[in-house]
Amino acid sequence: MDLRLAVYQLASAHALDAQQTRQLQEVAGFQREPARLAYWLPRGVAVLGAALLGMGLIFWVAANWEDLGRMGRFALLQGVLAAACLGAFAVPKARVPLLLLALLAIGGLFAYFGQTYQTGADPWQLFALWAALALPLCLAARSDVLWTPWMLVFSTGATLWIQAHARHSWHVESDDLPVYFSGWLAVLLACALVSPLLARWTGAGSWALRLGLVLLTILITGSAVSALFGNTIASSYWAGLALLAVAGVLLSTRKFFDVFGLSAVALGLNTLLVGGMTHLLFNGHGGEVGSLVVLGLLAAVLLALTVQGILWRTRQEAA
Repeated sequence: MDLRLAVYQLASAHALDAQQTRQLQEVAGFQREPARLAYWLPRGVAVLGAALLGMGLIFWVAANWEDLGRMGRFALLQGVLAAACLGAFAVPKARVPLLLLALLAIGGLFAYFGQTYQTGADPWQLFALWAALALPLCLAARSDVLWTPWMLVFSTGATLWIQAHARHSWHVESDDLPVYFSGWLAVLLACALVSPLLARWTGAGSWALRLGLVLLTILITGSAVSALFGNTIASSYWAGLALLAVAGVLLSTRKFFDVFGLSAVALGLNTLLVGGMTHLLFNGHGGEVGSLVVLGLLAAVLLALTVQGILWRTRQEAA
């Protein structure tokens, strides 16, 4: 409900004059400073400034590529990384934004290294090394400000690893299951790292886990749907369906309940189930109108049941 609109409706319903309306607005808290603004505003500005500074450093090096020598570029990137780490150690209040700057500087350093020396390494190796070197920074910061981009880096590396080791770029076959399942499991373990199970040691909050669940769902759903393009359903489809089902069950429990993550996983499950029904109804049958109607009805029923189930679980948790 919009509180401001409700106040105006009350003022109109009771014919309040200007003075009474202002008093009602003061009771509603319109004139007061938002709760904990003094706490969050400087921290948010510092984090935003660190993110912009890190990205600006990478762009500045790229824009002045011809003006800076090789040693100058390396010195600049390594100097920013070292200064950010030392500053985080010396000034604990600025630790989180400075470590975020260091995380971005690591990415810029590896990107420049790969462009300069052309080592022939696969892109996933650079992302894996970036995630490994950034892990101590995340453990030191104990904040989602670092865990969230770390999850993005790690998931990108896992995705690139799957692409490098799978035999086909888009068509998934049963023989590719070990590769896909290993990549899925790696991202799932990363989600476990930032889950409430280890929050006591990692300091990770909910946003890193939510991003990881969204990326995991996209990765599994995309791969599993691709497994439906053949004449027979590849085993990767069933593995992805089972893994998302297990994740959905875990997120429905009291200990791991998160409506955001559960909704993302449920959407992936719906996509896979509808994709499987599409394969069964239309594979080799020419796509009859009756099959299309049945598919639409089944998809609508499945979506309705999913929404009702999530709402029921959310009300239980709220109660």
